[in-house]
Amino acid sequence: MESRRIVHIDMDAFYASVEQRDNPSLRGRPLAVGRGEARGVVAAASYEARPFGVRSAMPSLTAKRLCPDLVFVPARFDVYRTVSAQIHEIFARYTPLIQPLSLDEAYLDLTDYLGAYGSATLVAESIRTDIRKETGLTASAGVSYNRFLAKLASDYRKPDGLFVITPRMGPDFVAGLAVDQFHGIGPATARKMRALGIETGADLRKLDLPTLTRYFGKSALFYHGISRGIDERPVVVNRERKSLGTEQTYLSDLKDENAARTALGLIATKLWLQAQRKQITGRTVTLKVKYADFRQITRARTLPASVNSEAVLADVGQSLFTPLFPLTPGVRLLGLTMSSLAGTDDALPDSTPQMQLLFEQPQNEVIKNPEVFRSLSLF
Repeated sequence: MESRRIVHIDMDAFYASVEQRDNPSLRGRPLAVGRGEARGVVAAASYEARPFGVRSAMPSLTAKRLCPDLVFVPARFDVYRTVSAQIHEIFARYTPLIQPLSLDEAYLDLTDYLGAYGSATLVAESIRTDIRKETGLTASAGVSYNRFLAKLASDYRKPDGLFVITPRMGPDFVAGLAVDQFHGIGPATARKMRALGIETGADLRKLDLPTLTRYFGKSALFYHGISRGIDERPVVVNRERKSLGTEQTYLSDLKDENAARTALGLIATKLWLQAQRKQITGRTVTLKVKYADFRQITRARTLPASVNSEAVLADVGQSLFTPLFPLTPGVRLLGLTMSSLAGTDDALPDSTPQMQLLFEQPQNEVIKNPEVFRSLSLF
């Protein structure tokens, strides 16, 4: 059976790069998109800010402490959506099988759409060239035979790079990675794996499926596959998302009401940023609370219309939280989820939140090495 050709395209520091493109005075400076105030959260960080430890979803005051010269600019989601639409129009020139993950990344299935290029590697480089010419922005691409490896590959030469993982390379590539580098294995699961002596893909591969199932339940089959470079998930053009949520576990239990309400406000901000990125919102807001004794409760409210602002989301979350005070014996986790989803255009009508030579100016190691390129361009 012929291998699939899957490409993962990921824009480089998308929001921050758009701001630097549109305002030349910001270029070369450490930049954060978001509000630089006490309850603000970093929505995106430029590459100049990242060496200081500044990352998305970080509280703004923490980011400012790490990088005193950090410049904050407010998010312009209407602009990001417009640029994202441009990028998706470029994708559609090459394949109809596109699975958007957010405004700035997507999977493309090129298996039956290689056209005159004859190679997913050549198509991916052509897409990156079109994006640069038409938007002034850079994108990184990963090419492989499944979604899991394509996403790993797109991270491998960031920013402005392309990397290919062929079927022959896949199992060995995975074997050498630390488990916390695997997409689909979060920090808590990675800690659990390390406690079991599973540090790398090679370690994970040593455990048979029944053993993995005993420790990781229904996720075991996925972990068993990816440790061998196997991922049969298709590129799904129209995924129906049921809910969108975020939560935070705290090192110290929350007992003080003001501290707890501030913490929930930060969660509302993070969730609203996610909703804006994915261009969705919802009518039902659910609060999740896990107490220090691991007792867990949820409280939900369904609104007459979809949430149309961060302030509304925060207010509903706080109103659900109010009857739970005082917090005894303290809270170790808080979360908010939106469901009964709809597009943001439904909720926010007035919201402002090819066949040319490709390698005249090569940008990455795959292309710089002619022998490597000749072998990979066949994939």
